[in-house]
Amino acid sequence: MNRIPSFCSCVVLWLPLCGLAVAMSAGQGVLQHDSFRYYVERFNAGDEELYAQHVPNEQAWAFLRDNIPLFECPDKDIERTYYFRWWTYRKHIKQTPEGFVITEFLPPVGWSGKHNTINCAAGHHFYEGRWLHNPMVLDDYARFWFRGGGAARSYSFWAADALWARYLVTGGRDILIDLLADLIANYEQWEKERLEPDGLFWQIDDRDGMEVSVGGSGKRATINSYMYGDAAAISKIASLAGRQDIAGQFQEKAERIKALVQTRLWDREARFFKTLPRDKDRLVDVRELHGYSPWYFNLPDRGYEDAWKQLMDRQGFYAPYGPTTTEQRHPGFRVSYEGHECQWNGPSWPYATSVTLTALANLLNNYNPHVVSEADYFDILRIYTASHRLTHEDGRLVPWIDENLNPYTGDWIARTRLKTWKDGAWSQSKGGKERGKDYNHSTYCDLIITGLLGLRPRPDNRVEVRPLVPPNTWDWFCLDRVLYHGRMLTVLWDRTGQRYGRGQGLRVLVDGVQIAHRDSLGRITGELPM
Repeated sequence: MNRIPSFCSCVVLWLPLCGLAVAMSAGQGVLQHDSFRYYVERFNAGDEELYAQHVPNEQAWAFLRDNIPLFECPDKDIERTYYFRWWTYRKHIKQTPEGFVITEFLPPVGWSGKHNTINCAAGHHFYEGRWLHNPMVLDDYARFWFRGGGAARSYSFWAADALWARYLVTGGRDILIDLLADLIANYEQWEKERLEPDGLFWQIDDRDGMEVSVGGSGKRATINSYMYGDAAAISKIASLAGRQDIAGQFQEKAERIKALVQTRLWDREARFFKTLPRDKDRLVDVRELHGYSPWYFNLPDRGYEDAWKQLMDRQGFYAPYGPTTTEQRHPGFRVSYEGHECQWNGPSWPYATSVTLTALANLLNNYNPHVVSEADYFDILRIYTASHRLTHEDGRLVPWIDENLNPYTGDWIARTRLKTWKDGAWSQSKGGKERGKDYNHSTYCDLIITGLLGLRPRPDNRVEVRPLVPPNTWDWFCLDRVLYHGRMLTVLWDRTGQRYGRGQGLRVLVDGVQIAHRDSLGRITGELPM
């Protein structure tokens, strides 16, 4: 079996599929790999490795050492969860005859497609995995969805947007241009299957991965935001390919969807984006967390920010282990341990929390909102971080990621339900023992990199950083060994200058050389050396 190449941080780092070579010496890094090895060793020691794939636990440290950005901060819960989520992500790398794919569940489940893949969270897989140093895994995965037998429309999937988001980090345009025709064909098939005469797309809530929702199926903010994101991304990819005719065509599609979302899915009275049933002219009467999806793609114009008041409202979505997927004031809100084990009518879902936090970071960076702040982002991220735990029957508290959470207790609802089922070991018909363990259905590391620490990927040679760490919260943090546009980036904050010995303030380094500095936390930009 061919193994993913191992890259040493003290030699030339070759990325053959991007045609890039980056000289990287140990002296250029601020953080040292071995300072974080103990996290992986602790995760391994506490793990029941039920379903090993391409990178088993015994090889986890070697893989992560060579492939992920390093991160440290004063909040050890956030720092530990960052490394835990990379540790779980590599579990889902699977080698197949069609190349590498990323799985959602580790055990086989009956609703998956080829090689146990599910496209529902594939957009999250690309956003998270775009920071891996080796491009081979996601290059293969991208081709798989369109040329390797992947079911790219089994669930909703912002495919083109996710590949464009990856390009903003890697700068690797060849695969984008190579897949342009496939992305167009995929979009056109969505139009055939899901486009209504009024110009909006519709989707079944289950096919959004949001079964048993209160608002139900129809013209949802999810699918229409995804299609807007894909149309905008295809337009940009076509421009890269020199196809201005296609670029213009898809930009028009994006603008048309945007106008319809803002006029037909916005409830002026409730101040929220909602679902419009296919057979009605009236929006549903419930606010659901997926109403924040438009900001994930920077779709709305300014003027819709009032929707974000609900995120921090305890009758809205705010909860100790939230946010909830349905506003708590609505009579349809439920946290149930009966019926289907996966319900989107109240429980907290990491999938939706990831979308919401990405959208909130976009809002704070691009909209100058008056209703939420960096402190709110930090609060929701801390709540999300605190959900990454499980107390075993023997009393051990371990890092954990699973399916859906009780927003008031932090209990993993589907796990609690499934382990009591009688038709076999943890219900073989539902995926078997610990189906949801290490569930790869959300992001976390990308939220730290692009949100909390504020590295905002761009298509040009300008590096933009705007941390969302609230003022007077942390005296220091460092994000190091970030492979960005073929160069090694470091972002560090040192209030006193004593932590890293580089002086006071926020600074950005490229291959060890400073390109930007400011004394306080805030937006900072610099140019990548040519």
